[in-house]
Amino acid sequence: MKNKIASDICNKNFPTGSGSCGFNSYCILDSEEKSNCQCPPYYSFADPTRKYKGCKPDFVAPSCEPGGEKSINFTVLDNVDWPLSDAEQFSPMNETECTDNCLQDCFCFVAIYNNGSCWKKKFPLSSGRMRSDVNRKAFIKYSTVNSSSMFAAPPPPQGQTDWKAWVIVVSAILAGSVVLNLVQIGASCFVYRNIRRVQPPNSSSAAGPVLRSFTYKELEEATKGFSEELGKGAFGTVYKGALPSQPTTLIAVKKLEESLLEEAEAERDFANEVTTIGQTHHKNLVRLLGFCKEGARRLIVFEFMSKGSLNKFVFGSDRPEWNQRVQIALGIARGLAYLHEECRTQIIHCDIKPQNILLDDNLEARISDFGLAKLLRLDQTRTSTGIRGTIGYFAPEWFKNVAITAKVDVYSFGVMLLEIICCRRNFEWGLESQERATVVDWAKECCRNGRLDLLVEDEEEAKMDGMRLERFVMVGISCIQDEPWLRPSMKKVVQMLEGSVAVSIPPNMYSIRS
Repeated sequence: MKNKIASDICNKNFPTGSGSCGFNSYCILDSEEKSNCQCPPYYSFADPTRKYKGCKPDFVAPSCEPGGEKSINFTVLDNVDWPLSDAEQFSPMNETECTDNCLQDCFCFVAIYNNGSCWKKKFPLSSGRMRSDVNRKAFIKYSTVNSSSMFAAPPPPQGQTDWKAWVIVVSAILAGSVVLNLVQIGASCFVYRNIRRVQPPNSSSAAGPVLRSFTYKELEEATKGFSEELGKGAFGTVYKGALPSQPTTLIAVKKLEESLLEEAEAERDFANEVTTIGQTHHKNLVRLLGFCKEGARRLIVFEFMSKGSLNKFVFGSDRPEWNQRVQIALGIARGLAYLHEECRTQIIHCDIKPQNILLDDNLEARISDFGLAKLLRLDQTRTSTGIRGTIGYFAPEWFKNVAITAKVDVYSFGVMLLEIICCRRNFEWGLESQERATVVDWAKECCRNGRLDLLVEDEEEAKMDGMRLERFVMVGISCIQDEPWLRPSMKKVVQMLEGSVAVSIPPNMYSIRS
């Protein structure tokens, strides 16, 4: 019986969390069918006496500065995967392109390859397992120059005890490491300070994280004179285009309003900020491909999202399926949690709304414009009307003389989550029933009366999923509390939506604003 229980631990599916063996480890069955926790090469157990608590890397994470990838090598494991750590997926892609893509992305720790598909894995690695039926090859990155083992004393040569020779060996290793690091730092600074215009990306580089600097003429030709408008927002207008070298590779080009960037340019360098934003990689963010900085012109180039905006998808004539809406809401929450808590520097979006959520071919939610707020000073996020954004999504603190925090995004997400549930805009003018003037007030009213089914109308799929429907509504109401400190963080929002953390009744849930 004990063997069966141990076997079940490895084969058990963990929808969230670290898995049976902890983060950065993998579970394997030994010859006696007992579960065994293992660390990948160049990793060791965080607590050797409790191997289920996960593994830690034995090397220093590589630098994200240009040139940092030169200190990276891969080691290979077969039949291993960490299914809960996906950052991005590419298909079709060959094995070399897969490893090169991970090599160029300092946030990628493992590349998984199988039959023309590539998965980049983020840190920490979650729910790892090794089985014969896991038909995948894992390319595990480890640092060489920055490895802590580089500074550990190697064992003395066999049969040699001359301590003077030993000192010379250690000194030479340390001196060589210092010189090598200095050369690398100098080269990185040189490359970083001498960014020059390069050719537009080809098919392989377009899928990777390396940003390209375009000329205005190139983007003008790519968009046919900025003729096809995709949308307009607070920061500028977006146009559809295609790379001149590859007419089938579609792009979206945003022309930023010059008046918004005049003062910000004096404070910080636009190209450096775009580079910082370009280092954010998550499957629920629209990928930044490049930029243009020419005189007073500022343009940003994104990947094109074929399914358009969430605004058109949710509020169209046909009501999308409940499970599709659930996955979209989860994707948006995960993307925001990444921006708030997993980036090297926190990014506050400041304008979360359905128009800024795009959908890819697989209806995966992608947050767009997530870096534009970072390009402007915080006081520039206010327009002549006092607030930058869209009516119905403003957090109350926008109307107060207080500092803006990531909780403004939480508030906006809460409003949008209720919209996704109901397939109805927060404000709909001309409704006869006053209490349904906003989705927010309507959701509270339905909670008070125990009639959450009214929010999804005649959707049997949503009604049958009553527990999740209630959980999502309660999370949405938790996010729209007037006081920022009463709202959960986006990390906790994700956990509550996934069901891994209980959702408490929000304060004053039954009070409806007049």
